Amino acid sequence: MKGVRMDVAFTRRVLDNGLNVIVHEDHRCPIVAVNLWYHVGSKNEQPGRTGFAHLFEHLMFEGSAHYDKGFFQPLQEAGGLLNGSTNGDRTNYWEVVPTNAVEVALWMESDRMGFLLPALTQAKFENQRDVVLNERRQNYENRPYGLAPMAIQASLYPPDHPYHWLTIGVPEDLHATSLDQVRDFFGTYYHPGNASLALAGDIDAARALEVVDHYFGDIQPGPPVAPVYPAPVRLSGETRLLLEDRVELPRLYISWHTPGLFRADDAEMDLLADVLTCGKSSRLYRALVYERRIATEVAAIQNSREAAGFFQVIATAAPGRTLNDLQQAIDEELARMVADGPTTDELERAQVQFEAQFVFGLQNVGGFGGKSDQLNAYSMFLGDPGWFARDLARYSEATTTGVRAAAARYLDPAGRVIASVVPRGRPDLAVSDSTAVMPS
Repeated sequence: MKGVRMDVAFTRRVLDNGLNVIVHEDHRCPIVAVNLWYHVGSKNEQPGRTGFAHLFEHLMFEGSAHYDKGFFQPLQEAGGLLNGSTNGDRTNYWEVVPTNAVEVALWMESDRMGFLLPALTQAKFENQRDVVLNERRQNYENRPYGLAPMAIQASLYPPDHPYHWLTIGVPEDLHATSLDQVRDFFGTYYHPGNASLALAGDIDAARALEVVDHYFGDIQPGPPVAPVYPAPVRLSGETRLLLEDRVELPRLYISWHTPGLFRADDAEMDLLADVLTCGKSSRLYRALVYERRIATEVAAIQNSREAAGFFQVIATAAPGRTLNDLQQAIDEELARMVADGPTTDELERAQVQFEAQFVFGLQNVGGFGGKSDQLNAYSMFLGDPGWFARDLARYSEATTTGVRAAAARYLDPAGRVIASVVPRGRPDLAVSDSTAVMPS
């Protein structure tokens, strides 16, 4: 595959309070993306005190000292779009606004960074905690197959590991949380010294840095935040889980530990996932869905996280088939991949697919995955906002030998978690010798 030239110009400055500021000029459209990352996620939490980072994703939209109202209305009235998200490693907020509204967005972001706590009342805290608990019920507890991620992560990582729990947190922890505890959490992590702000779009870099300094420069830096890099986890055997759920068809999840984000073999495992399940000609789709007709769908993904990753194959059984059928077929195909690796054509298709998605995402200055988001990701996790070309090279320079070696290194049948989700009352459809669990 021939690589493409990837050069995203930017200006970078660190304010006296530690705020990392990145500006990328793109004057093709009269809009500016404001993208703010805090280096805090669920892995910064502790057992018994989980869900704090995700809770603050909600609380940060509820008003601050100098604008104690909902965050959406003034920016939407100015013609802007905005959103936020939390994962295990970071929390991000973004706005895409017309050029003449960029100062509104910066003022509001600075106010909730520097002056959220004076407006954080017991009523707001309890209201948003209830919202989060309801979200958990909707997205996990009452969603078909929704309990599987909880059980899998809890089996992949020991209880004191920061990836043991889901980002949304444990209900008992959220119920037991006090306002003072979440205030302390905010003071520890949501400050300039633990944040990165990227602006991209129709704005002059010198002017942008001046405006950012005006709104953020007087905010106190906050305490230093120690990085979270837990010791590597190895599975000493195969764990088989059984979950009965309100589902019609059984589903199989097979998970292995893999390298973290931007580490060696991370890209190879990404490409392997595409070779296995991207498109109707992919290995597992062709074998399970098209030829044997034992599955209705199959997917593979490399879940890349800052401290560690995990690779997962997910397949839903066709009517009349058991998950033993799926596991056997998947193991056969993975054994072939470990022995022979992908073909040159398979790898090149996966590389072209990744390159197309990479370039397409960078057509946007804002939003999830746009240029401002990527500038912050590279800056926060690698210390270099300009990592675009090297990131793309990880994929374009991968070889069939490298992908085969990565598959052999990580997809060990003796070190994995197999989870069977079956209709209630049908444990016979699960993988043999599975242990029933009820995640919390």
